[in-house]
Formats: sequence, C-alpha cells, structure tokens
Amino acid sequence: QVQPVESGGGLVQPGGSPRLSCAAEAPFFSLYTIDWHRQAAGEQRELVATITSGSRTNYTDSVQGRFTVSRDNSKKTAYLQMNSLKPDDTGVYYCIGRNAAGTQLWSWGQGTQVTVSS
Repeated sequence: QVQPVESGGGLVQPGGSPRLSCAAEAPFFSLYTIDWHRQAAGEQRELVATITSGSRTNYTDSVQGRFTVSRDNSKKTAYLQMNSLKPDDTGVYYCIGRNAAGTQLWSWGQGTQVTVSS
C-alpha cells in the first residue's frame, strides 16, 4: 500500500511560513484527491486542506487565507504552504490520498511535526 512521506516541519516562530511536502510513490498519482490533516497533542486528527485531482482546493475555516495546498504531479508530491502561523497551528501534519468517493487509498505516513513557538 502507498505510504506518503511528509517533510518540511520544524520549530517555527509565530508568523512564520514553512512549506510542507508530501511525497508518495503512487501509481496514477494525479488521480488522487489529497488531504492534509493535523493532530495536536491530545486532540483528534482534523482535516485542514484538500486538493482534488483537478486541483480544486478546500480549507477548514481556521486556515482559510493563510494556507495554500498545491500539487506537482510530475514529482508525485503535494505541498502545504503555511503562512502567518499561530501557536494553535502546532501539531503533526499528515497527508493522505483518497478517491473522489472519499475512500482512503493510502496508509498513514509518519507525519511532520510543526511547532509554532517563540
């Protein structure tokens, strides 16, 4: 089963702008909808951003206008550009691929930790 590799996290100051990457050796990568989730300590995983196979995007309210999701199908990689980070954005960020019907088709990766702190 496909397991993505997330990277790009780290310790970031409030207001910072890291870019996360999600690389997946998935056949027909371009056909997947890719979701970015985050999980804060002690909290449930939450969906924060989605990009469809047609590059339509959707964001949860708390990141709308600050985060931008994109993809480069030739590199089999999706990205999450995070701007104006806040301490509440702290968490482990995961990406996952699914089909248009919502069926998850990848396994969860290790995620990448983003810590927003001064």
